[in-house]
Amino acid sequence: MKPFLKFYRTIRRTLAKLTLRVFGKIIFLVTVLGICSLTYAYKIEPGWIDISRVELTLPHLAPEFQGLRIAQISDIHIDDNPMTQERLEKIVQLINQQKPDLVAITGDFVSWKPELFAHKLAIALGKLKPKEATVAVLGNHDHWTNPTIIQQAIAQAGIIELSNVVYTLQRGSAQFNIAGVDDLWAGKNRLDLVLEQLPQEGAAILLVHEPDFADTSSATGRFDLQLSGHSHGGQVKFPLIKPPVLPPYGKKYPVGRYQVGEMIQYTNRGLGMVKPKVRFNSRPEITVFTLDVNSNS
Repeated sequence: MKPFLKFYRTIRRTLAKLTLRVFGKIIFLVTVLGICSLTYAYKIEPGWIDISRVELTLPHLAPEFQGLRIAQISDIHIDDNPMTQERLEKIVQLINQQKPDLVAITGDFVSWKPELFAHKLAIALGKLKPKEATVAVLGNHDHWTNPTIIQQAIAQAGIIELSNVVYTLQRGSAQFNIAGVDDLWAGKNRLDLVLEQLPQEGAAILLVHEPDFADTSSATGRFDLQLSGHSHGGQVKFPLIKPPVLPPYGKKYPVGRYQVGEMIQYTNRGLGMVKPKVRFNSRPEITVFTLDVNSNS
């Protein structure tokens, strides 16, 4: 019996040592993985711009606008860290390299204290060089801080604000309509005013900060495409599941392309961040749309 007990105790001690070593290795690997993931999410991905190229066929697009290129950005959230003026100017250079006809900005230029950043915002965005125009709507953070300062800054940059307004491009007798609805969360949205101004002819797209407004805009039957931001793609997104944290009015259509009735909804992941200032599996995005004519129309 004694030899058996001795053997049993030896086995137990050996297994205990092995278990401790394995456990220690697991703890070490988890710690290293955690540090690497945090470094990536805090330092690398927020500056790793994804240029998403999307081809869209719009049923009401006139042949004169075949190949129209729209660059969309959203949720700049300019501040001193990490969305500095210098970083934004580099993003503007990337946009200009895409040679867009239009640039569309779908809100949230700032997070806080716009008086500190408005001048920098105006300088950086003033370097955009689309062939036609840069158009924009405001977001909830713009209204929560000081919308007047933001409006002055984007006007200084030569940007056309489309808060409950329609802007129409004309090529010969053909029209392409870009409408904007002011911020939904701030209670400034007036789709009724937009519909009153919207010409009956020509394709129409809608800029609105919050993507879940798509259910309302699609129901009008008047818009081919809605462009939004707001959700940041969740900022942190794990594979195979929806982002765990999404804002109000950004939960149903949080990222990418959706078909909402007869209308396409596209939600841009944005460029900046809100706290915590990390991104994981949700790279900042410039979306470049190329519009095609419906050959069956």
